[in-house]
Amino acid sequence: MTGTRAYPLGLVMKDVVPDLGSIHATVYGHVQGVFFRAFVQRHAGDLRLTGSVRNVREQSAVEVEAEGERMALKRLLEHLHQGPPESRVDRVEVRWGNYKGGFSGFRITH
Repeated sequence: MTGTRAYPLGLVMKDVVPDLGSIHATVYGHVQGVFFRAFVQRHAGDLRLTGSVRNVREQSAVEVEAEGERMALKRLLEHLHQGPPESRVDRVEVRWGNYKGGFSGFRITH
């Protein structure tokens, strides 16, 4: 049987395969100069996501690329909608994609 294991006493458990994905999100509002990137990096690290976050100065926005388990990505999106205390999030545009494994760690870029 593919994807299952037999255990003593007739127990059968399916192998747990994480549901991986990626997001590309742009956060608009008062999100620069309020430690938004550090906020994203901290939460992404706590959620064991990889990727990057950067300011998009010409749009007064922050751009986030993240990969990992889909449930963790959904939690990160919740944080993006909230933002740190001094921020104001007007809207979040998100595009979901497939996991590619293109990052190691989560960093702030410029």
